[in-house]
Amino acid sequence: KLKRKRKRGQFAGMAKRKAEELSVPSETEPAKAVIKSSEAANGKFPLPPYQAASPEDMKIAEFNPPLIFQLDAVSGRARASTVKLPHGEVLTPVFMPVGTQGTIKGMTSEEMQGLGCRILLGNTFHLANRPTCDLLEKCGGLHNLMQWNGNILTDSGGFQMVSLLKLAEIKEEGVEFEDPKKPGSRMLLTPEKSIESQNVIGADIMMALDDVIS
Repeated sequence: KLKRKRKRGQFAGMAKRKAEELSVPSETEPAKAVIKSSEAANGKFPLPPYQAASPEDMKIAEFNPPLIFQLDAVSGRARASTVKLPHGEVLTPVFMPVGTQGTIKGMTSEEMQGLGCRILLGNTFHLANRPTCDLLEKCGGLHNLMQWNGNILTDSGGFQMVSLLKLAEIKEEGVEFEDPKKPGSRMLLTPEKSIESQNVIGADIMMALDDVIS
């Protein structure tokens, strides 16, 4: 058994260390995103069929800010809102399908678009292991690999601190995992590395890595 002898809150500030520096642009440098579909960028759905962007089509669009939250209606404790992201608008509440390693099981990206899906989830820990961030960077990010024009939310890898606790060792600098599919392998996931990986993945919404305090 993995013994975790630590005081309550010992690692509570883990995610604050430099994660913001890696994910938040300075005041003088607006956030930027690569736009491959003007319709997706403007939030018009359904999304068009995916087409690989040529260098001429690629343009850098400035979003200031890249995320806009708009409250549309309130009824008691329930509320409806619009979240404007680099790859289009998302209406909440929303069902977000899970594409752990860049795919929705049993469905293609085109089929997801046809159903009106505007956002799906990718798993940073598993994507960093397979296909690896190096390959994703060569592909131009997860959107290109999946041929997906909608939004992507990535978790920080923090959920694996719970689901893979028996294969994890929590340290001050981060979490060291053993890949369940590669016995004996070691991977150190820090707050900085988590944000770096999510930037390579090309996520529209990123999560900061922090420790789970019960």
